[in-house]
Amino acid sequence: MSAAENLVQLVRVLGLGLLLGSMAMQPSSAQDKKPAPAEPAPAESTAKPSNAPYMKPLGRLATVLGSLHFLRGICGDANADVWREKMDAILKAQSPSEADRRVLVAHFNQGYRAFESTYRKCTPAATVAVERYAKEGADLSREIGARYGN
Repeated sequence: MSAAENLVQLVRVLGLGLLLGSMAMQPSSAQDKKPAPAEPAPAESTAKPSNAPYMKPLGRLATVLGSLHFLRGICGDANADVWREKMDAILKAQSPSEADRRVLVAHFNQGYRAFESTYRKCTPAATVAVERYAKEGADLSREIGARYGN
């Protein structure tokens, strides 16, 4: 099963019914367009994040989606925003507590910013990173779906 198919499987397991965009990468001459990271939740709540067993792999998946969101954007993928949209869809489908939502958004932003501080343009290393993160996301999707899906 391809990385895209595994991510689609996660989306289906989460009840989203959405399809992911193309996994093909195309270099871009317009390197100035930077996608924005997800907005952090307000820090008003003092509730602690849940200790649910699915939060650790879901947090890692959020990090992967944030990384893909940034990397696909600098590599000229017209559908780079799909990764942020998928993160939003996961948050809507899961309806996490405010504390869990903040944790997942923080993971997404961490993945985005980790590569934002390293890459200014698409490089061969960025392309390899996209391939590796897509595979990891697919593996996480399969694991989450198999272990915690309905």
